[in-house]
Amino acid sequence: MSGDHQSLALLLFSAFVAVTLGITTWVSRHRHGSAEEFYTGGRLFSPMENGFAIAGDYMSAASFLGISGLIALFGYDGMLYSVGFLVAWLVVLLLVAELVRNCGRFTLADVVAARMRERPVRIAAGTSSVAVSVLYLVAQMVGAGSLVALLLGGTSEAARAWTVIGVGALMIVYVTLGGMRATTWIQIVKAVLLMAGTLVLTVLVLLRFHGDFDALLTTAAERSGHGKEFLAPGLAYGGGWTARFDFMSLGLALVLGTAGLPHILSRFYTVPTARAARRSVVWAIGLIGGFYLMTIVLGFGAAALVGTDEVRASSAAGNTAVPLLALDLGGGAGSTGGTVLFAVVAAVAFATILAVVAGITLASSASVAHDLYASLKRPGRGRKPRGEVAVARLAAAGIGGVAIALGLLARDLNVAFLVGLAFAVAASANLPVLLYSLFWRNFTTRGAVWSVYGGLVPAVLLVVFSPVVSGSPEAIFPGVDFHVFPLQNPGLVSIPLGFLAGWLGTVLSRERADEARHAESEVRSLTGAGAV
Repeated sequence: MSGDHQSLALLLFSAFVAVTLGITTWVSRHRHGSAEEFYTGGRLFSPMENGFAIAGDYMSAASFLGISGLIALFGYDGMLYSVGFLVAWLVVLLLVAELVRNCGRFTLADVVAARMRERPVRIAAGTSSVAVSVLYLVAQMVGAGSLVALLLGGTSEAARAWTVIGVGALMIVYVTLGGMRATTWIQIVKAVLLMAGTLVLTVLVLLRFHGDFDALLTTAAERSGHGKEFLAPGLAYGGGWTARFDFMSLGLALVLGTAGLPHILSRFYTVPTARAARRSVVWAIGLIGGFYLMTIVLGFGAAALVGTDEVRASSAAGNTAVPLLALDLGGGAGSTGGTVLFAVVAAVAFATILAVVAGITLASSASVAHDLYASLKRPGRGRKPRGEVAVARLAAAGIGGVAIALGLLARDLNVAFLVGLAFAVAASANLPVLLYSLFWRNFTTRGAVWSVYGGLVPAVLLVVFSPVVSGSPEAIFPGVDFHVFPLQNPGLVSIPLGFLAGWLGTVLSRERADEARHAESEVRSLTGAGAV
């Protein structure tokens, strides 16, 4: 890329960083150090503000860079991510949002612990939340590295590594200084920027084809090298029974995973009432729905205007399809319009990554402090919220370090694919225990613990022994082969195991469910009586 691309994109990105650091600094001067302020921003956000923040949290680098790249490479099959990510919100709206807001306080474990023995449940749920969050963070780090590689010419591995480290350092600053209030406003600003940038690119793509979507698809199919197969199912997931099961596994993980993501669940606590939580989700669905429809246009637009071969040459995983599309739409390499549009898209993508990693880091650090620290280090004693907040800030730094290290290892994988793995783990470990706790009267503490570990451990092990880690040219360790699980996404196996383990743990448990606490929890979840 030319020096103009680099300087303008870095200038716009620096402006966003300056604004968000200003927000963080301003918020840090007005904080009073309480756990409620740090974890939930004082529960003062309106449904519209929280809806924009949820959308900002959810529309990640996987959405903006990864999905469009997969559509540019695989056509119809790439759209599975757009459809899955959107449909998942119906599960959240109908089954989770209002009930979680009424039952919990800060984290997923609060909902489960309302009717169980706290210590084992908090340790299990906290461990699971951190595992999911770290996987999700890795995807954002990979997106950051891919973007900077393109910006700086695609040759400097050192530049990619330092970018991942820089993004990690910034997210730690956002979380430790500003907490939920600063993170929310950063996500709102980012959501507005991302929607505006995506809308501009979508309009330009459609104008290039005079509003004829059929012409766009036909051209994309011709330039993909696959012809009509590009517009039909099976290009990515039609190569045999393994690919078909992978397709089902991924779809199941995407649809069920959102309701178990810790950073999404924590957003329901930032509004004052359950009704506000439900309205937040309605706002979020509107924004997210429009965004994912536009990613379909961008993906096929990249295939049609840039070409599938060019996209793959720039990034084998397709992560740079949207920036390359912006360059073409603006007039091509060396043109003023191309330079400006490329720079804007690069800056928006950076903003996307920074905002999402801040939200995930905050949710995972809350799990460490509120669940793990309080259970392991201070059993049987009263909690000190200020002490928890200090631990949460330290945890943010530790989790950021782990995510940076894993992000450097996984730098050649598609970011949407990596997020699919995080969704599978969330759907396997968090969703079963959440649904059982809310809807099963006889659910016990043993059932809750078994449900979490019965989904988490198989999901992580299946990923480790899958072609994602070894045994394929695209694997994290391509030079070795210890994979024994044929599928790339573990959801088809691990999600049923999570539900099965929760049922087995309950029926084999000697303890009886506390009917009084269940009745209290049920009334609270449905009516909001006694909710924080």
